[in-house]
Parts: sequence; structure tokens; C-alpha cells
Amino acid sequence: MSTDKGIGKVAGNAFMRDGTVLLSKITVTEDLESDILKAVDLIGGFNLIVNKGDQILLKPNYNSTDPPPASSDPGFLKAIIELLYEHGPGKVILGESSWQGLSTRKTLQETGTLDALKDTGAEVAFFDEEKFVRVNVGGEYLKHVSLAERATQVDKIVYSCCMKTHFRADFSLSLKLGFGFTKKSERMEFHLKHLKEKLVDLNLVLHPNLIIMDGRKCFITGGPFSGEIREPKLILASGDRVAMDVESIKVIGSFEGSKLKNNPWSYTQIRQATALGLGVRSEEKYAVITDQRKTIG
Repeated sequence: MSTDKGIGKVAGNAFMRDGTVLLSKITVTEDLESDILKAVDLIGGFNLIVNKGDQILLKPNYNSTDPPPASSDPGFLKAIIELLYEHGPGKVILGESSWQGLSTRKTLQETGTLDALKDTGAEVAFFDEEKFVRVNVGGEYLKHVSLAERATQVDKIVYSCCMKTHFRADFSLSLKLGFGFTKKSERMEFHLKHLKEKLVDLNLVLHPNLIIMDGRKCFITGGPFSGEIREPKLILASGDRVAMDVESIKVIGSFEGSKLKNNPWSYTQIRQATALGLGVRSEEKYAVITDQRKTIG
């Protein structure tokens, strides 16, 4: 039996000012935790989404055991978890499911993530060892999907994304991150036809409250497992998936030799997401705030 329940509660984007979506883009220093805090503070702060006693699920990117930017940096996740706990939630849960042929538990062990997080107080949920619930999506290309039940039971969702290209989907950023909530036995069907459109349809039942992009390194070719690496040395934060992905595409495309050289709004994932109302529809609808607190468009 399918349900209408998705992941995350639809409460609107908390990170806005006077009707304009906010997105921060800062240059990193040697103090990672302070950098992440600054990125979130520039758009309004963790307090806008964290209430006392909340259960918050932090969704990383561990498709494989390959090093960043293919997969999340354990230190980046640790910093986010510590910052979340400073703002009073009841529990932070790191939840993930790796690629079909991999054990998520083993992936997090081999990447050093379990060791990095053991003293943070966070719980780790290995979705491939837990229950799934069948959900009505109602998309044009994706009608139903099985999602990790644990993720449907939390109060807030925070995405921690990697900045990378993808050989099949053009890029793997915030719109694609929710693929890790799906049941492994259903993932191959995504890839048979209309992969990009199905990935975006999936977002109809995913509602992250905050997105933090680790743009210290990025793939400009290849992906998701390996590719040509550059170092933008940036962290981005927003509550809007389209704005986040458009700005990340711009960063990746700024490097010579990048596969992402087109207008960001021309890519299928972005066109489909705007058509479905999943985020901003144009650059006039969001403001980018830099380290100097200058709004640049």
C-alpha cells in the first residue's frame, strides 16, 4: 500500500528576506566550523529551523567510499552536527544509503565517518538495514517510490551536499541528494529511462529545511565516483534547492575544461524543478550574500 507521506515537513523556506530567497557563498578559512556557521548565519542562522527537542536528520552524500568531492568529508559532517547540537535539538541523526552493491555501514566505516562522529552524540541510521515505506509521488515520470521510513519520522531535514558533475545526470547537487533515501532495489529503474526527470520528480516528496554545500573541492568532469578536481574553496548555504544548484553549476562551470558550460537554467534538472515549483524560477528571485555581506544577484 502506498501513502502520501514524504520526507520532511512542508513549512516554506525559512531563509528569505522581503520575499527574496537568500543564498550565502563564502570563502573558507582554516576554521571549518566557524566557516559553516558564518555561511548559515548570513542567511538567518540555524535558529530559523532548529527548535528545542527537534529530531533532525542530516543527509550526507556517501554513494561510495571515494574521497571528497565524490563523497562527504567526515570533518564537514562533524562540524555541522556540533553546530546543530549547539542550537538545542533533541537528537541529530545522520542517515544514508550507499550505492546498490555497497553496505552503507561498511562505507561509513571505510571512509572514517563512524570514527569521526562517535563522540558527537549523533545517531547513525543505515537505511539499507531498516524499513521503507511506499510513497505516492504523483510525478509525470515517477509515480511511486519507496523511501526510508526513518527519514519520514523526523522534524527537520538538513542536506550536506558535495559539489560535483555526474556522467549521467549532468551534475549531482542538492536536487539529486535525495536519491539516497530510496530503496536500493528500485534504483536501477531510475536509470533505465528519464533519469534526470525522475530525480526531480522525487523532490516532490522531499522537503529539506536547510542545504549546506561543501564547495571546497569540486568535480568539473566525470562523477559521481571520480573526476577532474578543482578547489573553489567555498561553502554555500540556502533553503532553496534550485538556487543552490544554479549557483553551484556556475562555480563548476567557471573552471576551464568543465563539462558544465551551458546556461544553468538550460539543464534538465533545473528546467524540470522550476516547472514543478520546487524553487526559484529566475535569478531575480534570490540574492547571493558573500563574506563581505554584499548582495550580488
